[in-house]
Formats: sequence, C-alpha cells, structure tokens
Amino acid sequence: MIDAAMSDDAGGCSSLVEFGELLSEPDPYHWITVFEAAFYPDKLDAAIVRYAPVLERFAELVEEVDSSADLLRQIMEEPRLIRVDLLKLFARYVSPTTKTELLRKKRSTETVIAKLGGDFRSLPEVQAKLGSRPDVDEAIIAILDEHSNRGQSGYRLTEDFFRWFEAEFGDMGWSIDGPRGAGRDIDLRDVVDGAAKPMPLDFVIRDPTDAPRAVGFARYDTDRGGSQEDDRIGGNVDKLSEISALNRSRGLAIKVLYLNDGLGLTLGSMWRDYAHIEKSGNGLALVTTMKMAQAGRVSLTWLAS
Repeated sequence: MIDAAMSDDAGGCSSLVEFGELLSEPDPYHWITVFEAAFYPDKLDAAIVRYAPVLERFAELVEEVDSSADLLRQIMEEPRLIRVDLLKLFARYVSPTTKTELLRKKRSTETVIAKLGGDFRSLPEVQAKLGSRPDVDEAIIAILDEHSNRGQSGYRLTEDFFRWFEAEFGDMGWSIDGPRGAGRDIDLRDVVDGAAKPMPLDFVIRDPTDAPRAVGFARYDTDRGGSQEDDRIGGNVDKLSEISALNRSRGLAIKVLYLNDGLGLTLGSMWRDYAHIEKSGNGLALVTTMKMAQAGRVSLTWLAS
C-alpha cells in the first residue's frame, strides 16, 4: 500500500485513507525527519561564553538605574547586539507576561511602560532576586541558549528540501525560490497578480516557463501541540481556501504544498487534520515530509496537473 501511495499517480491526488495509512504502517516514524541536536549539558560551556557577559551587563544596569521602568529605558540605549539578550533577561526578571517581540520596538518603550509598567516587578525585588543567584547563572543561561536556537531546525528542513528539489527536477527546468535560512518570506502578492491579501510563503515552485505552479509552507512541528497545533491547522485551512479562491478568480492552477518534519504529525490529531486538509483540497493540496518527498510523494505529475 505504501508503494501505491508514493507513486506519481497517487502523489497527484492522495486520498485521506492513503495519507492516513502512511502513519498506520508498522513503523510510521520511518517518515520523520530527525535533526541532530546537542545533549545537555554539552552546549553549556559555549553558552556561558556567550551569555555570561550579558548577565554581567544586566546586573550592572540593575544597580545603575532607579526603577524598573528606567531599567527598560536604559536597556534600549544599549548596542543592538546585546540589547536583544538584555531584553530577554528583562522579560524574565521584570515582566514575564510581556513578550520580548513587543519590548524590542524602541519606539514603543514609553507605551509599554505606560500600559504595562504597573505590573513590572519593583527594582528592589529585581535586585534581591538577581543577587540571590550566582554570577554565572547556568540555569538562566541554559534557558536563553535554548530559545536562541528556536527555528534553526525549520531552516534546515527547508534547505534540505530545496536541495532535493533542485537535484530532482532542476535539470528539467523546474525551480524553487524562497529564503534559505532566516530571510524574508515571499509575499503571495509578489507571485500572483490579483492576490489581494498578504500571505507569507516559505517557497514557490515554478515550471520551465517560470510560471508559479505551487506555493509552499514549511512547518517544523516537533515541539507543537495543544492550542498551537489547532492554530497552525486553522491557518493552513485558511491559506488553502484563499489560494483556491484565487485560482478560480484568475483561472490558475497553483498547488499548495505543506512540508513537515513529521514528528509533529504524530502528535494528537495533527496527522488526521493534515490528512483532512489534503482531502478537502481535491488534488490542490499535498502534505509531505522530506522522506515522503524522496519516496515519490512530490512529483511532476502532481505539480503539473
């Protein structure tokens, strides 16, 4: 059954049953992309080298200012390369309910203080808590280092897919475009004339005439679950609906390709949800992992149909 599901013909219009059976085989984890990661505490020494100076500077600032609000103001005057890490420490010591992304906006500093400053931990409390920790606080350093690597596996997933696609189909004139790493996403409006709403794309596949034949969304869902899983599935449904409507209005046949690491698909109902998306697309949508693509699930039969 797996061979049939991976054939060119089946790759073009996999049914819900076919996609589901990829997971119900004796070893469904065969389809997962596993990226190497460092064991704890193997990376800790390197993390200490990076973050110990940040902790030291944070402690200096805590002693120099008169209030938690002034601490935020002073951090915003620090050089950009250290400012982001200082803000991560500020979020954890002073305002854990405030997202670092919001704190990063320098022009919003006074607004954040006015609207959220009432919930900041007081400076004396910050000083006391900080003083109770070792100068080289391995616990907070490990936390900062863990978050600094978030997203890297997703970039590797996309890069691997790009290389595979170019090796497989490049000689036939097909191409794939998109950011390789943390670059800026492609906007659907720059790909298709008439697209009214912005939609960030991880990649675009073009045929030998340079016409867009598929847009792609790469998802590294290994650590996803619960509400994050529901939000992501809902977003995927919306993207498929919008592109389907665009195809109808413009007379196009742009496919939607969902590239996943695989492990997240095995958590809870995510696999069934993705399978439902694929089935509801009536051949327009395809869900794949790297190993599925390499086994034939992503084919020119599907792309060109």
